[in-house]
Amino acid sequence: MPPSTTRIFPPEYKTVDKGHGRLEVRRIQTSAALNDYLDFPYCGQVFRITRTVTELKTGKTRKETVYGITSLTPDKADPQRLLLLNRNHWSIENRSHYVRDMAFDEDRQQIRKGNGPRMMACLRNFAISLLRLAGAVNITKALRDCLASPLLVLRLLGL
Repeated sequence: MPPSTTRIFPPEYKTVDKGHGRLEVRRIQTSAALNDYLDFPYCGQVFRITRTVTELKTGKTRKETVYGITSLTPDKADPQRLLLLNRNHWSIENRSHYVRDMAFDEDRQQIRKGNGPRMMACLRNFAISLLRLAGAVNITKALRDCLASPLLVLRLLGL
């Protein structure tokens, strides 16, 4: 057993969130000590995030560990900021996919060949962005409004 003054692992930062019937504990450890050993351009630091999610009704727990590399150095992103950046990335990602699936039923689309799927995703993202810039909160309702009034679409496009 190593002496208590020796720290083997870097210190962790932890958050605890309760909501949607779950208790979520997120822990992050970061280190720049491996930078000289990694053959990865612009490596600022490495990190490990461990998520433990407990369903409050059932008590069932699942645990997930992910590893990452960032170009952000420790002076630009401490563990707290890295964990926040990681969490915000997924909330934006989930929000985008949810809207695309609910408003456009994207999961059931039949276009699967060539550049078709990518082009349709770009068009859907363009439509969502345009509606959000116009102040739409509910994209599905805004799409229905556009169907009911084609002139509205032209106005949104600046025509």
